[in-house]
Amino acid sequence: MDLEHLRYPIGRFTETIPFTAAGRAAAIEELAALPSHLRAAVDGLSDAQLDSPYRPGGWTVRQVVHHLADSHMNGLIRLKLALTEEHPTIKPYDEDAWVRLPDARLPPAASIAILDGVHERWAVACAAMTDAQWGRTFVHPEHGMVMTVAWHIQNYAWHSAHHVAHITQLRAREGW
Repeated sequence: MDLEHLRYPIGRFTETIPFTAAGRAAAIEELAALPSHLRAAVDGLSDAQLDSPYRPGGWTVRQVVHHLADSHMNGLIRLKLALTEEHPTIKPYDEDAWVRLPDARLPPAASIAILDGVHERWAVACAAMTDAQWGRTFVHPEHGMVMTVAWHIQNYAWHSAHHVAHITQLRAREGW
């Protein structure tokens, strides 16, 4: 299997324009489902399996789970900033440094519990948004770009499926 497929098992993110009501509903459903999909993906894995990288040079399964909690906590906060402030500049963070902190050695259940609450709140917030709110923006200084809420939610729905696929495809390749 080539490295590109291992890195992007569901393909690279692409924004859907226009982001229709059906697309919004599908993205919200994907966000709401992440905790259960992730819980199923890691169910029954041993510590050795959790500490296996999903690809050569990649993060371990455990790090992927904790990364999802870190990233998605930030994602919910970025949404709330965009909904409550005019064109805010968000704070980037060093993902690689965060997955090397001591809390990234905890069992996956610690981060899945965080994701349960974050994703419940995220789905409720998104489902209540008006058409105008989907077009609100924030600035991501690290990427040097203005992002819409619509782009942000599509990206995080993709991000959810992307990382679950890292784990499920590793399990399938290894016969776990």
